[in-house]
Amino acid sequence: MRVYIDAMGGDNAPDAIVAGTVTAAEKYPDAEMILVGKENEIRDSAAKQGLSLDGIRIEAASEVVTMEDNPSEAFRNKKDSSLCRGLRLLKEEDGAVFVSAGSTGALIFCATMTVRRLPGVDRPCLAAVLPFETPVMILDAGANLEVKPEYMEQWALIGSIYYKKLFGKDSPRVGLLNNGAEETKGTPLQTESYEILKNMKNINFVGNIEGRYVPYGRCDVLLCDGFSGNILLKYTEGISKVFLGYLKDTLYKSRINKLAGLMIKKDLNGVKEKFNYKNYGGAPVVGLSKPVFKAHGNSDASAFANALGQAVDFVRGNTDRELKSASEYLKKVKDERKSENV
Repeated sequence: MRVYIDAMGGDNAPDAIVAGTVTAAEKYPDAEMILVGKENEIRDSAAKQGLSLDGIRIEAASEVVTMEDNPSEAFRNKKDSSLCRGLRLLKEEDGAVFVSAGSTGALIFCATMTVRRLPGVDRPCLAAVLPFETPVMILDAGANLEVKPEYMEQWALIGSIYYKKLFGKDSPRVGLLNNGAEETKGTPLQTESYEILKNMKNINFVGNIEGRYVPYGRCDVLLCDGFSGNILLKYTEGISKVFLGYLKDTLYKSRINKLAGLMIKKDLNGVKEKFNYKNYGGAPVVGLSKPVFKAHGNSDASAFANALGQAVDFVRGNTDRELKSASEYLKKVKDERKSENV
């Protein structure tokens, strides 16, 4: 399989992207890693870091889509950017995947225009994982600020399928992020979505989930608009860093505390790893006809390598095929509703 990589996207590009790709290439020798971007800068980055690009292909692209670029203008005016060229390469073949740490808006727009949506899916979304004791998958984690209830229906099904593939859990519990547990709580988006979700036969809907209960494993798949989901995702990442910082300060506060910390060092490292968002690296843009992954914009080499690993596992597990089957069911449902309303 081929992994096309946006070498110029992200806060730490190209250095972190190049280093992460080298790490992933060593871990997944049967996956062909292809860096798309400015060849001279890619090679200079590798040389500066003392890294070998043996076995890694470079596809030249002369332009870069920045975080400030308007997504539609980037698609129209930067055809030879690492983002747009990488997506065109992805479109041309099966069994490949594209990964970028660049602008989320540009990635979603350009991917939707290039590789297109799955039939039956109105809007692709980001499926990010919060690393709690019971992992929680958020859909949408930032792709769509304005959402309709029918999007929730689509995301509930494809999110359940992806969660099962990722964590091996049958019938994942699907919850709706809300400001209360009651069925009538929330804006029209929440109340109308609730009505649709509770009548779906092919998901395990467990009702509304208040924000304070998200870390307690009340659901496996959490549905929300991209605005709320992105805030929840970034807040969780921030609060985990603050918590771990407080814990470190406490353990270094006195000689006795340091001794206690040494005695439970292994357990503390386990806690640290559990809350380390870099272990997940990124999130797939589910609902597209080809697999596309969004890595964290501030990914370091380790986080980006993990994002590449996720992308490889996604393709190897035939997850995209199962999502395509789900989309065909969703299209059938939409067509039946249209015929009923005629």
